[in-house]
Amino acid sequence: MSTRYLTNIAIALGAGFLVVASQAFAPATMTWLMLGIGAASLAIVVPAIAMRRRGMVQRGLDAVIGILAIWTIVAGLVFSGLAVTWLGFASGVALVAFAVIGLTAHELSTERVVHSLEVHAAAEPELQRDLQGVTS
Repeated sequence: MSTRYLTNIAIALGAGFLVVASQAFAPATMTWLMLGIGAASLAIVVPAIAMRRRGMVQRGLDAVIGILAIWTIVAGLVFSGLAVTWLGFASGVALVAFAVIGLTAHELSTERVVHSLEVHAAAEPELQRDLQGVTS
């Protein structure tokens, strides 16, 4: 499994929990959940940004997720009441969206490789037939 998939799915699951929790728990609980999920998201993406093999698109998404994770932490600590609930909801939705974009980008790059391999494999018999005609 690639690190791109693992980091994106972990962020999507944590942020999805934040979205659901924002509607289920009290604002005081949301403060701590925003702090925890923001810190966990930040801990996941900061080392991932340094990996050059992840590609520019994924590293850019990791940077945006990192900024959003910092905002989630700050919003959880600064605001109170219903503001925390709705800011937690919005942060969770945004984190899920960026994680899904990262998963989609990963899938598209994988699909491109598989398609390339299938096209080259299908072209080989035609190439062999053409070469046989040339050598005869």
